[in-house]
Amino acid sequence: MDGSIEERRPQLLLRDRLRLMRPADALVGEYLVEHGQITGAQLESALRIQREWRSHLGYVLIAKGWVRPQDWYRAVASAFALPFVDLMREAPEPDLLRPEDAETYASLLVIPWRRQGDKILVATAFPGPQAVRFARERFGTQAEFVVTSKFDIIWTVQQRFEPQLSHNAVFALADRTPEFSAREVITPAQIIGIYLLGSAVVLGFAFDPVSTFIALGGAMALFYLVSVLFRSVLLYVGDREGWASREALDRAVRDLKDEQLPVFTILVPMFREPEVLPILANALRSLDYPLSRLDIKLVLEESDTETVEAAKQLGLEGNFEIIRVPRSMPQTKPKACNYALTFARGEYCVVFDAEDKPEPDQLKKVVATFRMLPPEYVCLQCRLNYYNREENWLTRLFTLDYSLWFDFMLPGLQRLGIPIPLGGTSNHFKLSVLREMEAWDPFNVTEDCDLGLRLAQAGYKVGMVDSTTFEEANVSIGNWIRQRSRWIKGYMQTYLVHMRDPVKLYRSLGPSGFLGFQFFVGGAVLTVLVNPLFWLMFLAWLVTFTTGLDELFPPLLLYISLFNLLIGNAAFTYMMLISPVERGWIHLAPWGLTAVLYWMLMSVAGYKALWQLVVNPFYWEKTQHGLSKQIASELAAAGMPPNGQQSPATKG
Repeated sequence: MDGSIEERRPQLLLRDRLRLMRPADALVGEYLVEHGQITGAQLESALRIQREWRSHLGYVLIAKGWVRPQDWYRAVASAFALPFVDLMREAPEPDLLRPEDAETYASLLVIPWRRQGDKILVATAFPGPQAVRFARERFGTQAEFVVTSKFDIIWTVQQRFEPQLSHNAVFALADRTPEFSAREVITPAQIIGIYLLGSAVVLGFAFDPVSTFIALGGAMALFYLVSVLFRSVLLYVGDREGWASREALDRAVRDLKDEQLPVFTILVPMFREPEVLPILANALRSLDYPLSRLDIKLVLEESDTETVEAAKQLGLEGNFEIIRVPRSMPQTKPKACNYALTFARGEYCVVFDAEDKPEPDQLKKVVATFRMLPPEYVCLQCRLNYYNREENWLTRLFTLDYSLWFDFMLPGLQRLGIPIPLGGTSNHFKLSVLREMEAWDPFNVTEDCDLGLRLAQAGYKVGMVDSTTFEEANVSIGNWIRQRSRWIKGYMQTYLVHMRDPVKLYRSLGPSGFLGFQFFVGGAVLTVLVNPLFWLMFLAWLVTFTTGLDELFPPLLLYISLFNLLIGNAAFTYMMLISPVERGWIHLAPWGLTAVLYWMLMSVAGYKALWQLVVNPFYWEKTQHGLSKQIASELAAAGMPPNGQQSPATKG
């Protein structure tokens, strides 16, 4: 510690010094100039930005990368005539730390440190009103303050409360609302139901195979028919102007004042992805949002030393923080995000994947949209698409698939009042509600789809925002199947979880929400599994012109099946053809004619997902990023050479 408390005790009372906070900010800046750590021009610029953002001067200087965090906090200690302590060398006394306050320590950046006589020394990164209020509530007039760095407090909380935080990240949802946890893959009641249904089908084929086939075929034919009609309606309403026009949203964004913007927490879970880290950092730096109001967490596994070291060497601004997730099972993205949520300090929270490139005005559009919508809207889903869409056949079809889903289907669901199965990234949440819902289910490998449905059942609403996050589309079929099989497995998990009590689900979602869930979650799984069976039957008839199937298709079933085959497939192909038109990518439309090959790959992924659900339900099959040929140009745009090593221009 830099001197004892008695040696450094100021003459002014703390409450009097706090009244001088703005002048003290300037004094800290002058101290840094006098010691050659920033220039006078930088201080003037920072003070101007501080007035515009109505933020701490330290946030501005650190966010701009003009001063090192440690130097700022030492200067703060000098300006407030308080000691500076290094918690890495002088750890807090363990008996002063309360597990139930771990989240408070991380969010307020204040933590009890030591006893000195009858006083309790409280370490804080920002000796302001919130820190004083916390100290007075906990320790009364016994509290005295010392200054430490934000990093020291966050690291101390991680180290001291690691077992508790790790347990909560994995089991909070399962412990408190087990009916919504995928920890139990399938319930005994569901096993009995599946057994009885399977037995009925087996007995049916044993005693009357023709009638049994007709009954099953009729049910599937009707399902396909309704699915075609339902998606056609979604396509129609999804192509209409939503609750607010683009012009109205753009106007609302222009009216936002920087000083009125809330703190936004950005979670970026990564695992063994050092090659795309510079692209991500560049994208986040490009956001049109005050840097001092961004609370960015790089959420890394503690065993992933390669990515941790790459993050350290990038010279990231002070509003980037590395959260190291301790080793535990299951090792999934939602578990990592749950762990990092303890340290979130924003009013809103968004998750971006490692390769994401959100449009610069996305956060402002989200803030404007939240303020225009009723309070029951607690999550906003942005559109997703790909920046390497032209690379090969797979990336083109993947782009058509995403364009249809995010530009038409999901907006259609919103406009019909049907719960939206969230995508895997660019979901913006009200942080208080996210914590209330116990955040994500670490046992579900499509955690956002599940969370969207839990929000709907709790009476909350999810909306869409007209802003796009661009990602790297898979360029390899094997990599694509690994990713798609994980998504389908997660849909299977989600369906099993939420169908544990169908009556309760129906009551909470209503008729349209319940049917939408059946088609968009259950139906998505069913079609990829059943499609190959119908294709094989059609292929057998086409090759042999056999009449052996005539008995299985009475006239009504035959007509519905022919309609599905001819009109239904034509409708789905048409949807793929027009999906890129909204974005002006008309040249991609002809590739929609090859969609049947893409659907075949989905069925391959579907059966792989079914197998994994049985033998390895919680396994998170990693998608490898950085394979695209466009990565080199993205690295160049981020100021990095193609090999990912930091260039001299970006060091520091």
